[in-house]
Amino acid sequence: MAHANRPLSPHLQVYRPQITSVLSISHRATGIALTVGTLLLAWWLIAAATGEAAFASVQHFIASPLGLLLLFGWTFSMFFHLCAGIRHLAWDLGYGFELKTVTTSGWTVVVAAAGLTVLAWIIGLIAW
Repeated sequence: MAHANRPLSPHLQVYRPQITSVLSISHRATGIALTVGTLLLAWWLIAAATGEAAFASVQHFIASPLGLLLLFGWTFSMFFHLCAGIRHLAWDLGYGFELKTVTTSGWTVVVAAAGLTVLAWIIGLIAW
C-alpha cells in the first residue's frame, strides 16, 4: 500500500527538461502539425478543382490572420522536422552522440528551422 505523502513518480517531480527531450517532443508535435497542414493543402486543392467560389472561400481563409499563422506554423514545422530528421540521420550513422555535440546540434536544429522559415517567407513575400 502506498503512503499518502509518498509520490508515485518522484522522477517526474525532479525532472528538468533537456534539449534532447524537448526536441524529441517537438519533433512529434511538428509531425502532427504537418498532418494538419496537409489537410489545409488538400482543402485548398479540392476547392481549386471545385470552382471559383470554393477556391475564393479558401483563399479568404488562408489570407486571414489565422490562416497566415497556420501557414507560418506549417512552414516552421516543415523545416524543423527536416532539420531534426537530418540530425537523427547522423545519429543513425553513429555520429554526434558526444554530450557537447548533442546540445550544439539540438540548438542548430532550432536556429536553422527558424532561419529557414523566415527566409522562405521573405522569398515568398518578395515573389508575391
